[in-house]
Amino acid sequence: MLTAVDHVQLAAPAGSEDALRAYYVDTLGMVEIPKPPVLAARGGCWFGAGAVQLHLGIEADFRPAKKAHPGLRVTDIEAYAARLKSLGASVTWDEDLPGYRRFYSEDPVGNRLEFLEAVVTVSGPGG
Repeated sequence: MLTAVDHVQLAAPAGSEDALRAYYVDTLGMVEIPKPPVLAARGGCWFGAGAVQLHLGIEADFRPAKKAHPGLRVTDIEAYAARLKSLGASVTWDEDLPGYRRFYSEDPVGNRLEFLEAVVTVSGPGG
C-alpha cells in the first residue's frame, strides 16, 4: 500500500551542482541534504524543505524536463513568487487550475517546477 511520496528526482547535467545549490537553497529556501557517500560519488545533490525532498541526479545525455514537473505546495504564494523574481528566477502565472493559485519556474538547468497554493473561499450566510 502506498502511503506517501518519499522524493522526486529530476535530472541535471554533469558539473551543474553549484548552480543547483544556488537555486534550490538560496532562491527556493530549501536545505541541502547530505547524500550517502556511495551515492555522492555519482554527483548531483539532494534538497529538502519540511516533508518535501527533491533529488537532482546527473544524467549523461541530459535534457531538461519541460512538461513533467514536481508540484510544490507553498504558503503566501504572492510573496514567494516575488521572492523568486527578485532573485532572478522566472515566474509564469497560470490561472487554469480551479481552486488554486499557481505559477511555474525553471531551475538553472531548465527543469520545470510548479508552485501552488489552494484558494480559500469564504461562504456567506447559509452557504
